[in-house]
Amino acid sequence: MIPFEYVRATDLAGAVAAGTAPGAVYLAAGTNLLDLMKGGVSRPRRLVDITRLPGLAAVERMGDGSLRIGALARNSDLAHDPAFAKAYPAVAEALLSGASAQLRNAATAAGNVMQRTRCPYFTDTGSACNKREPGSGCDARGGETRLHAILGWSEACIATHPSDFCVPLVALDALVEIAGPAGTRSVPLEAFHRLPGDAPERETVLEPGELITALVLPPDAASFAGHSRYLKVRDRTSYAFAVVSVAVALRLDGGRIAEARLALGGVALKPWRAREAESLLAGRAPDEAAFRAAADAALAGAEPSGDNAFKIELARRLVVRALARTAAGTPERLPALPGSAFAPLPEAAHV
Repeated sequence: MIPFEYVRATDLAGAVAAGTAPGAVYLAAGTNLLDLMKGGVSRPRRLVDITRLPGLAAVERMGDGSLRIGALARNSDLAHDPAFAKAYPAVAEALLSGASAQLRNAATAAGNVMQRTRCPYFTDTGSACNKREPGSGCDARGGETRLHAILGWSEACIATHPSDFCVPLVALDALVEIAGPAGTRSVPLEAFHRLPGDAPERETVLEPGELITALVLPPDAASFAGHSRYLKVRDRTSYAFAVVSVAVALRLDGGRIAEARLALGGVALKPWRAREAESLLAGRAPDEAAFRAAADAALAGAEPSGDNAFKIELARRLVVRALARTAAGTPERLPALPGSAFAPLPEAAHV
C-alpha cells in the first residue's frame, strides 16, 4: 500500500490551506479518485476530505435568476429534482445517462467535472502515458484508438474527456466558481479543461490548492427549456461512456432559429463547443438542410487519431439527429433510456 496523509477539512479556508501541500488532492465521493489510487494511477501524498464543508451541497436560485449548484450536490439529487429537470432538461438527461444509479447517488457535481479520462493506456500503469508520466510517450498512438479523440488532440495525447454532465453545461455557458490561496474567481466551464498540446498532464486551469466550490448556470439558461436535448451513442445502453454525445439548446421565434447552442462530448479532451455551427444556424429555418450544414461546420476540423475515422461521420449524424429532436421540442417526460439516440420521437413537447 502507498502511504498517504488523510485530512478532514471543517471549513473552506482550512481545506485550501491543507490542499496547498505538495501532492495534496481533494476528496469528495471518490468515485473516480479511489479507483485510480487502487490501480496505482494516482498517488497523492495527502487526501483532503471536503465532504463536511458547510454549504457546498446547496442548490440555490440567485437573485439575478442564475442557478448556483454547490460542488457537493449529488448527481441524482439534481437529476431527480422536478424543478431542475424542467428548467434544464438536457442537463438532467445527461446526468441520468451516465454511470449507474448507485454511482449517481454518491457522485458530486464538482467531482463529475474533475473526473479524469478513461483512456485504457492512462489507467494501465504498464503503458506509456504522457498524462500520467510526462515525457514517457503515448502508447495510444498506434494502439487501440476506436474511442479516442477526433478534435483538439495532439501527438502527446489523444484521450477524451468522459463527462456527460459537462456537455450541456458548456452549451449553456455555465461558470465554475473556484476558491484558492489567492481568493475566489470564476471561469467559464468551456475554458476550464485544457486541450493536451505538449502538456497533457495539465488537465484544468486549477492552480495548486484551488478547488471548485460551485457551478453556475446563467439566468438565460432556463429560457431554452422548451427545446433542449442531450443524445449519446455508446457501446451498450447503460453504464457506458459516450462514443459520441451531443447537447443542443434552441430558441425558436417565428418558425426560425433565433439562437442555437451546440456542444459535443466523447470527441476531445474537453467538452467541445461548436460555435461556428451555432452561428450558422441562427436565423435559419429548423430543417434538415440547416442541420446538415451545422453538422459539417461542427466537425470541420475533425481528424482521426488512429482507427477512429468512423467517429467523425457518427458525430455528424448525431448532431443532425439531436438538432431535429431538439427542434421538435423537449419531451414532457424523459425517455426510459435517457440520452438514447434511438428512442422514438416524443408525441408531445414541453413548451
